[in-house]
Amino acid sequence: MTKNKTLFAVGLITSLFFIWGIALNLNPILIPHLKKACQLTTFESSFVDFAAYIAYFLLPIPAALFMKKYSYKGGIIFGLVLVSTGMFLFYPAAEVRNFAFFLFALFVMFSGSAFLETAANPYITVLGSPEGATRRINLAQSFNGVAAVLAGTFGRTYILSGITLSPQQEAAMSHDQLTRYLNKEALSVQMPFLIIGIGVLIVAILIFRTPLPPIVEEGEGEELHERKPFKQRMKALFAEKELIAGVKAQFFYVGAQACVFGFIVLFAERVAGMNEKTASAFLIAGSVCFMAGRITGTLLMKIVSPIKLLTIYSLLNVFLILLAVFLHGNFPVYALLGVDFFMSIMFPTIFSLSIRGLGKKTKEGSSLVIMAIVGGAVCALLLGFLADRIGIQWAYLVPEVCFVYIFFYARKRLKTENLTLTSAH
Repeated sequence: MTKNKTLFAVGLITSLFFIWGIALNLNPILIPHLKKACQLTTFESSFVDFAAYIAYFLLPIPAALFMKKYSYKGGIIFGLVLVSTGMFLFYPAAEVRNFAFFLFALFVMFSGSAFLETAANPYITVLGSPEGATRRINLAQSFNGVAAVLAGTFGRTYILSGITLSPQQEAAMSHDQLTRYLNKEALSVQMPFLIIGIGVLIVAILIFRTPLPPIVEEGEGEELHERKPFKQRMKALFAEKELIAGVKAQFFYVGAQACVFGFIVLFAERVAGMNEKTASAFLIAGSVCFMAGRITGTLLMKIVSPIKLLTIYSLLNVFLILLAVFLHGNFPVYALLGVDFFMSIMFPTIFSLSIRGLGKKTKEGSSLVIMAIVGGAVCALLLGFLADRIGIQWAYLVPEVCFVYIFFYARKRLKTENLTLTSAH
């Protein structure tokens, strides 16, 4: 494969990181918006994240098996079609203002994202030199940060109305007035999701018409005449200690990200007393910090090992979450902006460390790491449950526990890496 073809392939696959970044980063807008439009509790609104992240748990293994048969390209095209279909379903869901319908649309959309992540993350790591894999995936994941900024700005402008009625105001309205207000809030998602869905479908058509270089992983094809049963292949995967350790760390990382990003608008409203529009501006600011963290982290990895950076950043986030829980006024929100910056490198770094050296088991190993994204579903529900009972500020101890776990994971991997380097010398 020529250098130009490799660069073009990297660019095309990198665009997928932007697409699922848009989808995922609309959730922090949808959580407060659907909470208002469908009259939900905080716990009920957390099912927005649950519907998204549970898809990542259920779909990656089918996605990996699909790509075993139809290639990475086939998985990418199918994933893009699912994403666009889910986005189109928002139109009828808004018409009937049915929360279950919205959740179904989200599940379809993120089933497609699960296909894209299962394909694109390993593809970008093996599309080039092995020593540059972690930097390459961090650079590609930086486009998630760009997507987060645009999604937050787009959602704040075209979805959030800035009008949130108190229980007293709702009680003072007639049934027809309240219904008209709620319907108007729900309908505001129709055109934004329709437009983005059309854009995703266009990308699917372009990729279908564009030849992508096939990626053959080390050792793939050796068992052409002696395919191992699925159960046996899974058993072999679970014997990979570094892979399983990475799966656990990814579970806690995505759990932390879902909590910090998903509830920041509600957090800013309740803890700092901000209105909806001002609170959503901090969502955009957090996305900018996240993007800046990805870019600077990728550059720092040229002089600092990814594992060491992961160790330092996770420890800093342990400290920052404590500030967010115990400080008052606007300071807790500022602390969360710091968390956004330092958690930015965690997903791609953990992913790259997890699938390192898997060879022919890369596709299925990647699917396990993507399945760990279910941590976002579990932790978001837990935070929503606690927020209704002890307040959203104390509920942020959920991501605190997550970052503590990541710190110990990173420290252990750092010790292992140092021992390996020492023995090599």
